Amino acid sequence: AAKWELTATPIGRVTDDGMYRATWKQQVVVEIPGERLIEDCPVYAPEAREDAAIARRRAERPAPVSPLPSPADVLLRLLDHPAIASKRWVYEQYDSTVQASTVIAPGGDAGVIRVREAEFGLAVTTDGNSRYVALDPYEGGKAAVVEAARNVACTGGRPLGITDCLNFGSPERPSVLYQFREACRGIADACRVLETPVTGGNVSFYNESPSGAVDPTPVIGMVGLLARADRAVPSHARSPGDVVFVLGETQAELGGSVLWEALHGFVGGVPPRVDLAAERRLVDFLVAGAERALFRSAHDCSQGGLGVALAEVAMSGPYDDTGFGLDVDLTTYGLRLAALELLFSESHGRAVVTCQPARAAAVVALAQELGVLAHRAGTVGERGGALRLRLRDARVEHPVDRLREVYFSGLARRMGD
Repeated sequence: AAKWELTATPIGRVTDDGMYRATWKQQVVVEIPGERLIEDCPVYAPEAREDAAIARRRAERPAPVSPLPSPADVLLRLLDHPAIASKRWVYEQYDSTVQASTVIAPGGDAGVIRVREAEFGLAVTTDGNSRYVALDPYEGGKAAVVEAARNVACTGGRPLGITDCLNFGSPERPSVLYQFREACRGIADACRVLETPVTGGNVSFYNESPSGAVDPTPVIGMVGLLARADRAVPSHARSPGDVVFVLGETQAELGGSVLWEALHGFVGGVPPRVDLAAERRLVDFLVAGAERALFRSAHDCSQGGLGVALAEVAMSGPYDDTGFGLDVDLTTYGLRLAALELLFSESHGRAVVTCQPARAAAVVALAQELGVLAHRAGTVGERGGALRLRLRDARVEHPVDRLREVYFSGLARRMGD
């Protein structure tokens, strides 16, 4: 404690008599069996049931818009959306240089910190999606954990454990208690499959105003271990000519998506399902590939779907002068999907990786070994080039500098900067 200019005062000791005991001076003021605080504490089970209005929202779809904007226009709208636009305005309010040990700074999938006088490093991230939890708290709870795991794994870190911050309305209302119970069940199931114990956290109830409760918002903080911090994998393309792979399968899953919110002002439908076994295989693949130095970059697909993920790979980081072009052919991927579904569905279990051409065969072999779908989709273009996406029924093309302008200014503009 003295090293960090803190005070530390010993206040007790561990005993073997099973008693929790507190004293004031020489007087015992509390003495109860410790088991009563752990295994035999009072438990009550108030009523918990889903709000019928949420069930109706889950069964709805937005009213059709005619004419639909082009996929190229939609991409720009999503990159400007507060849920997706760069959070640079936020993280620049804080010092992200951890005693000069920051390996990967904010702006990617996860931060990576080097441990002094050691080869290994730690990857850290936080994730949560209140739209998913509001529509289906069980799936939303799972989704928060697996997205955090994908983000850690994209850097090459093996997920180790989580902490959580569970934000809900009043548990005295059955609909809120239902959300809380189901979200916790989803978090627990995901943590079991990923072997990431919940090491701590907090529950914040009664987050309400006269207009109603906040959306249920469990936030997951996850830490992962990189055996070698110098092999941490960044999120963005790094070299012209590298091969681009899309990992995982895209389904027509637009429920709770940013696309429906941005185009229709609608939050409803069935949110994406989480396949925990597939998520574990993807995490194992990302970690193993990083350990073998197969990837130049790795970035997960989440809000905004594959289209936004590819744009983020191309744009490079917040302090780069420009990004890299991407030439991507999706004409043989997601064959039954329309352009907007293919680009902006928010199916889980997906990522985009780039690698040197000489290592493409090894990437494919590892994916086959671990049961991960790997679609060779294109190549990294020149620095300062354009993002070009070719689909069966559409084309998308934007200079990366235009993408950067929209993405990095969206939140700052709304904050008045």
